[in-house]
Amino acid sequence: MRVIAGKARRLPLKTLPGADTRPTTDRIKETLFNILQPELSDCRFLDLFSGSGAIGIEALSRGASHAVFVEKNPRACACIRDNLAFTKLASDGQVMNMDALQALRSMEGREAFDCIFMDPPYGMDLERTVLEYLAGSSLADEDTLIIVEADLHTDFSYVDSLGYELTRSKEYKTNKHVFLYKRK
Repeated sequence: MRVIAGKARRLPLKTLPGADTRPTTDRIKETLFNILQPELSDCRFLDLFSGSGAIGIEALSRGASHAVFVEKNPRACACIRDNLAFTKLASDGQVMNMDALQALRSMEGREAFDCIFMDPPYGMDLERTVLEYLAGSSLADEDTLIIVEADLHTDFSYVDSLGYELTRSKEYKTNKHVFLYKRK
């Protein structure tokens, strides 16, 4: 796995061995960032369920001003810190070693993020739990783009009832990216 474009282009990233994390493939990451590129200049980026930190690091490499990485696995957090140091992006990143909801609660009251990306473990309905929280949170406003990476069969029919507008869905072989905004 590597950084695809920007300041840290072509630099390899460490990942955890085993199946504890599911790194987003370079091909899917490239498709995602082709969609996100117009949003990245000077954006404040939140990477929930960060794993190796590859998504947030790609955002920083492509122009995001700051990224917060939330990951509860301590070994994965060490990997994120190593990757940030190796790519020379550590000064623009903050790593939070805690559960996603715990991290969101601890940041409550801060300025809204411009972009929130989450890739929770599949089949546990964690994306819904986070979206329910963000619906009433100061961390996301009507201009915040929320992207969820989920299993291809994950149902998002409930997002309308939470006050979100699903603006786009990009499907791959086994998973998809869903793009949401809070309704104005």
